[in-house]
Parts: sequence; structure tokens; C-alpha cells
Amino acid sequence: MEEIAERTAVFARVAPDQKLRLVKALQARDHVVAMTGDGVNDGPALKQANIGIAMGITGTDVAKDASDMVLTDDNFSSIEGAVEEGRSVFDNLTKFIVWTLPTNLGEGLVILFAVVLGTQLPVQPVQLLWINMTTAVLLGLTLAFEPKEPGIMDRPPRPTNEPILTKDLVMRTLLVGTLLLIAAFGLYLYERRILGTDVAEARTVSTTVFVVLESFYLLSCRSLVRPMRQIGFFSNMWVYYGIAAMFFFQALFIYLPIMNTLFGSAPLDAMQLLRIFGAGVVLLIIVTIEKTIRFSINKRKEKAAASN
Repeated sequence: MEEIAERTAVFARVAPDQKLRLVKALQARDHVVAMTGDGVNDGPALKQANIGIAMGITGTDVAKDASDMVLTDDNFSSIEGAVEEGRSVFDNLTKFIVWTLPTNLGEGLVILFAVVLGTQLPVQPVQLLWINMTTAVLLGLTLAFEPKEPGIMDRPPRPTNEPILTKDLVMRTLLVGTLLLIAAFGLYLYERRILGTDVAEARTVSTTVFVVLESFYLLSCRSLVRPMRQIGFFSNMWVYYGIAAMFFFQALFIYLPIMNTLFGSAPLDAMQLLRIFGAGVVLLIIVTIEKTIRFSINKRKEKAAASN
């Protein structure tokens, strides 16, 4: 029965118990099964399905009660619209997770390395609080407004046992977290040991490194696999508004005297800012290259699987 249900497109004149068997057979193959119906005899299969969908106009009360969703317009294209919207929401949620995990990983690694090496903390706890309070709202939330990516409905369904963070995304998390560690800790040591700047100024450099690099990484997270030219550079202007607002508040953090007092920050000169933005560009280039390589590898795997 499982094999027949897998390869057959149409079953005609099925009894209520046979509908239930078909749903169970597809579920046994680890499929997520959606069942549509409007009659009393559809009730058992609607209840068994992962997503039972009843007709709102012609459907019976039994069918509606057994279902998870009711189509108020009895239009099957509404199901397609719901799937498309669901995929878009899941995409944007994953993008936020992929953006926020490595940034927090980088912050933790900087503190860990400072403790292991026995040096002063490159970033104070109150400065980490500033980073997390501002970037999560001004940067991370802008990904929620990301429009649907091209070809979103051409993708095959996700395996039911696939985690949100796949192996590729875990590797990217480790990559970006390491790059943040190198940039923040490296520029801090450069300021302290090479240039001999005071600790407040060096810590301000490290804090600004996180803000700037997280902003550049945000641009890459607008798509998990596609380059920005394919999704449109300006298809989500909220990202740029958020980055502009973040840079404005970070400027206050650096140059406003009351912020210097509250957060232990200090003014930076043009060369320091140039080095920080240079590190941001390098991070964006590395992540773009990594994303392009993985996209090409996955495309070849899909073609090989399709040919087989």
C-alpha cells in the first residue's frame, strides 16, 4: 500500500476507510500529508492527516470540526498561497537565527579568549549589553520584512527530520563567529600593543567592530544561498534603514560625552573607523564566497539526484 500510494497520482471511488489508509500510508513514508474534504465521510482522514483542510462553504460541520484549517472561499489556490507564505516566514525566521547565532558566538569567544590569555576584556559587560540591545532591534528584526525569494515554490519539501540549522548553516555560524573574534580581538590588541592607545579607546574599537561587522553580515543574511543581485539590492529597504539607524546610535555611543561616561567609550579617529569598516568589507567578501561555493555544490547535488 505504501509503494502504491507513493507512485500513484489519482485514486477514484475510494471509501472512507480507504482514504484513511492512504493518509497513513503516505505518513509511513515520512511525508507531511494535507487532506482536503467537505463531507462526513472525509472526517477520519481529515483527523489523521498532518493538516486537515475543510471547505468553508460546502463543507459539513463534521469535516470542519475534524480539520486544522477551513477554506472560507473553497478555493484550492488559497492552500498554495498559505504554503508560500509559510515558506517565506520560515525562511525569514531562519535568516534571523543564522544572523544572531554567530554574532553572539563571536562575543562569547572574545571574552573567553581574553580570560584564557589573561588579558583585559576587549569589551566590557555593559558594552556587550549595548550591542545586544541595539543590534537585535535595529538590525535583526529588519529581516522579518524580507520579501519572498524567487523560486520559493520550486523547492522540494523539507525533510521532516531536518533541523533548522543544517550542517551548512552550522559551518557558516562557526565561520562568522571566528571572523568576529579575529577582527574584534585583533584590532583591540593592535590598538593596545602596537599603537599604545588607552584601554577605553581600544574597547570602543572592539565594540564598534561588532556593530559594523554585524551590519555587513546582515546584508549577506538577506538570502541564505543566493547573492544579493538575485534577490534585489533594494527589495528590502528596511535593512538599510536599520543599518543607518544603528550607525547613528553607534556614533552617539562613540562621540557623545554622556555615552562615554555611561558605557566607558571614547572618541575614535578616522583611521580607526577605516580599519573597522575594512574588516566589515572583508567579512562580507568571505561570507559571499562561502555562500557561492556552497550554492554551486548544492546545485550540482540536486542535478545529480534529479538525473538518478
